[in-house]
Order: sequence, then structure tokens, then C-alpha cells
Amino acid sequence: MKNSKALFHDFISRITIPESNDEIKSIAHLVFEKIMGLSKTDILAEKSVLAGTNVEAQLYAIVHRINQHEPIQYILEEAEFFGRYFKVNASVLIPRPETEFLVQEVIVYSKKKASLKILDIGTGSGCIPVTLARELRNAEVYATDISDEALTVARENAARLQAAVTFIHHDILSEKIPYSGIDVVVSNPPYIAQTEEAMMSPNVLRYEPHLALFVPDDDPLRFYKAITTRASEILKPGGLLAMEINERFGQEVAALLNANRFENIEIVKDLDSKDRIIKGILI
Repeated sequence: MKNSKALFHDFISRITIPESNDEIKSIAHLVFEKIMGLSKTDILAEKSVLAGTNVEAQLYAIVHRINQHEPIQYILEEAEFFGRYFKVNASVLIPRPETEFLVQEVIVYSKKKASLKILDIGTGSGCIPVTLARELRNAEVYATDISDEALTVARENAARLQAAVTFIHHDILSEKIPYSGIDVVVSNPPYIAQTEEAMMSPNVLRYEPHLALFVPDDDPLRFYKAITTRASEILKPGGLLAMEINERFGQEVAALLNANRFENIEIVKDLDSKDRIIKGILI
């Protein structure tokens, strides 16, 4: 038997990434809860645990991956989003707290409707449509992605979380959307310009799929142009378009919505007071 608090501090002492002590402790707590079933309270109480050589070897292997800047969500193969745990791997982006704002905007709009159809474009892990399907029992939910690997993960998440979502392979840049009469189009598309790579952390650049992150410097709005145009073709009058955005391009994306028959256009800020969500209603 081993003292869980001592084991926890030994684990922390082996982590060398340049993060704050609080962040490292947060990572360590995720590991100990997932691998050993130990809560923060258990560790504070110095609960005794069985930790043989196999467990210690597993912990040391995780430390090594952490020190290579691999995101803890990929190591543990799960990430929390909107109070649920989603499977993630290197085929999909790790869900971010900012995207919960996007989901919340859709929920607020959708709760006024007796029934509705929702389409998520570029679904990745499926965190957006799965959450909406669980939160809105009156909704038919559809989702698209260009990546077969991402769609595999999204379908698994829908099955695990018992969410009725229809997924299809689709390229928003070159194909018309095979649906009509949609009430809500929602998307968190790639929006990071290539010149912004230098400001990004190694754990993102080395491990998260660049296909889902970056856009060319000479066409940073390429996905917004396609999504806005195609959304205007399939949304019902009064339908909602809501997208996550790069804080640098809020006004430019708003102009795209305005040019495609959207009104009541609003940019919503995140907790850091950065422009993060744009929404508009089709005339």
C-alpha cells in the first residue's frame, strides 16, 4: 500500500512543462482520477492505495508524454464539454470552454421552438451536435465533416452519450449541403491564420489536427464565406446562423452575414472579453 498524497507529489515533481503549479496540479488530478479512481479529497486525506509496479510504470509513461507537450486530453482519450465527457484523439480538436458559449447561444434560440432541425458544420469530436441533441429533445440534429477519422470519433461519442445525431461526410468548400428547411446552422470552423502559428503552444501545434485549425493568410475567411452562403440557401426565414470566430475578424464576418441576407447580427464576447461568437437571423 502507498500513500496517495506522496504518490501525487512524486508525480508532480516529475512534470517539467513550463506551466503554472496550479495547471500542473490540475493535470495530475485528472490523471489520478482516471487511472486510480482517486478524487482530490482522497489525495488530501492521504488515502492508501495499491500501486504496484504496473501502476507506477503507467504513471511514469504518462509523465513522459506530458513532458513531450502532449495534451492530457489525448493521453487520457477524453475531454469534458458541457458537463459530459467526450472521447478525443489526434483526429479531432480538443473541445474548448469557449465553444460552450456557441452551444448556449443555440440552446437559447432553440428553446423557443416546438420542434426544429439543427445542422453542425465541421463537427470534429461531435461535441456540439451531441450536446445539442441531449439538451434539446425537440431537435433533429445533423452534422458534417470532411474527415472520415473525425466522423468515426463523433459517431462513437453520439453512441456513448445516447444522442440521436445523423452524421455525413461533406466538404463545405466544394459541395452543396444536402438538407433544407433547417432552423439552425452552427459551426466552429478552422479560423487561425498561418501567421498566428508562432504564438501557439507546442501542445497544439504538435498534436492537434492542423486541418481543423488553420486557414491560409491570403484567405482567412474561406470557411465563413462558404458556410454563410450555403446556410442562407438552406435555412428557413428566421433561422439562426451561429459560428465561433477569430477575434481579429469579427467585423469582416459580420459583413459576410449582412451580404447574405442576415439581420440582427451580433458578436458575443468570451470570458476574456474577446470577440468569440457571431450570430444572425436569416431574413
